[in-house]
Amino acid sequence: MTTLLYLHGYNSSSQSKKALQTKHWIASNFPDVGFICPDLPPFADCAMKLLNSIVEAKLSPPIGLIGSSMGGFFATCLIEKYNLRGVLINPAVSPARGLESWLGDNENYITGDKWTLRSHDIKEFNKIDPPKIRRQGNYLVFVQTGDKVLDYRDAETRYTGNRVVVEQGGDHSFKDYDQRLNDIFRFLFTVTSTNKIRMP
Repeated sequence: MTTLLYLHGYNSSSQSKKALQTKHWIASNFPDVGFICPDLPPFADCAMKLLNSIVEAKLSPPIGLIGSSMGGFFATCLIEKYNLRGVLINPAVSPARGLESWLGDNENYITGDKWTLRSHDIKEFNKIDPPKIRRQGNYLVFVQTGDKVLDYRDAETRYTGNRVVVEQGGDHSFKDYDQRLNDIFRFLFTVTSTNKIRMP
């Protein structure tokens, strides 16, 4: 079964609005596509161990990726390592530099789980940050200029050589995300005349 792996943002969960919109859209339009959205821990090393295990179990047939915010960073790590295709939504670029505000005790927005971020946890993000984007053509990036959390221009620079769609206005959650799902799906998968799908 072809699989879509959705990666949510930092301190979010599999029950985030965009994750659920994606899950329901796929179920309605392409029920033969498997949907996986793991609850990602807020620590780089733990998150990547989990994601590596999922990808390595699902590489045949291949999988497509959607990553939102920090999920876009983790998706980038996977795309570079496994040569996958992915769609990034307002992705975090080299996020270690912006995590200082999270130092100390935190609570997950959705689940209420409590966790603590320490300085050495931030260093883990630096260690896995790809030094260069090598998989040209593997990315479709959507950003909105109204994002007040991340600077969309960082993504424009980071993913030069790939298709980057810059939308005016919006916000960090990416307004009207569900209206982009058809384009996202067609980038990740090829739809045949019999309404079956395959990887490009």
